[in-house]
Parts: sequence; structure tokens; C-alpha cells
Amino acid sequence: MKGLEIKGFVEASFCDWDGKISTVIFLPGCNLRCPFCQNGRLVLEPESTPSVDFLSLRSYLVRNKGWIDGVVVTGGEPTIWADLEHLLEDIKALGLGVKLDTNGTRPGALEGLVARGLVDYVAMDIKAPLDGRYATLAGCDVDLDAIRQSIAIISSAPGLGDAYEFRTTLVPGLIGEAEVVGIAQAITGAARYVLQQFIPENTLASDLRRAIPYSDDFVLHLVKMARPHVRFCFFRGKATAALSPGGGPL
Repeated sequence: MKGLEIKGFVEASFCDWDGKISTVIFLPGCNLRCPFCQNGRLVLEPESTPSVDFLSLRSYLVRNKGWIDGVVVTGGEPTIWADLEHLLEDIKALGLGVKLDTNGTRPGALEGLVARGLVDYVAMDIKAPLDGRYATLAGCDVDLDAIRQSIAIISSAPGLGDAYEFRTTLVPGLIGEAEVVGIAQAITGAARYVLQQFIPENTLASDLRRAIPYSDDFVLHLVKMARPHVRFCFFRGKATAALSPGGGPL
């Protein structure tokens, strides 16, 4: 994995891959500058964080693979690294599953990883409706055609089936009902759409650190608004709620 450094390591997580016990590894750097990002140091100053020795990490995975179900690879943005495939190959060779978190800006890299069977689950963040609002939530200009391509790749990849989710962080004042419905329409028929609670601590944009997250009741209203467009929608945050395909609470 020449050139690729791991900048964070959580031995066991019960919340980063639903239904699985996972080890989480953080890769540095990102091609976006989302104002609500909580990993600003990892994005802007990765050299200030000590690297994790991969051999030590691999040894941990070998010792615990009877307990750990898989590895979540997140960031930053993992797909900016050309050596990402080698990391995933090493993990898969241990008999562990891989969940990839991505912003969907590099569909070519994503398609290659999926086609080679190097990921078992993909979580793609969709920042905003696919229009001019996207740049505001991403903190920079974004190729929206690339986002559309990634949505299509994830939604139709035979190797994934329904093992994916699209997710949106509910940034107060920037993502509301109109935006959630617009995103849901852009992913019509998706297997899973997750609305994530906004967390103000340590956001990249200092003004958002004073923002008040939406109430659970309002978030559940947003879930109901999104639900007609997708097969399954739920809220991930302080309280978790879902709507069944029939529209009633699970």
C-alpha cells in the first residue's frame, strides 16, 4: 500500500455497519470541504495525525476475525487513493467483509472496486439535491454528473444487490423538507435512504457549531416525506425510527 496511510482505527464499532460488529479505519484527505464535516483535521491537516501501522492493524484483524464481521473504510474520502484497492484486497484476503463510505465523486474508482468484488456494502453521502445547492453543502464545486453516475452504479451493481445506502446529513437551515424530497426523487427506487442527525461539535465551518439540530419529530416528518420515493427510509441519530414499505412504523 505504498503512499496510503491509515490515520485512525476503531477496534470495534456496533453502529458503523448496521447489524454487524466492525473495525473502522480512517483514511486521510478529501476532495470536498463540507462545512458540516466533523473530520476537519483529517481532511485539512492529515500530517498532524499519527499514522496507524498496517501490520499491527492486520494482526488485530487476524486475532479477532471470529468476532469482527468486517471493516468499514471511511475518511476523508477513500476513493482519492490509488492504492485503496490493495488495502481492500488485504482485508478481503482475511475473510472479512468491507463497507466503503464514499462521497460518490469518483465513479470510475467506485465502479472498479464494486466490479472486482472488493466491497460488500457501500454507503454514499448525497449532500443536497443535484443542482446549485450541492456546491454549498460540499464546500466546493462538484461534478454532478459524477454523482449521478455513482448513484446509478451503486443502485444497479449485481454484486451489491441491496447492500447499499444513500444518506444525507440534516444540516439546519441548509437541508429541509424541499431538499430531502429532491434528493429522494433523485434516488427513486433506492433500497435504503438514511437521514442522519446533524452534530454541531467540531464542524469545519465554525458558525455551524452553534446550530441547533432538528427535533426528532421534525426528522421523522422528513422521513415520511422521503418514503414514497424509496423502498426503505429511516433516521439515524439520537433516536432511530423507520417506516416499513407500507408506510407504518416498524
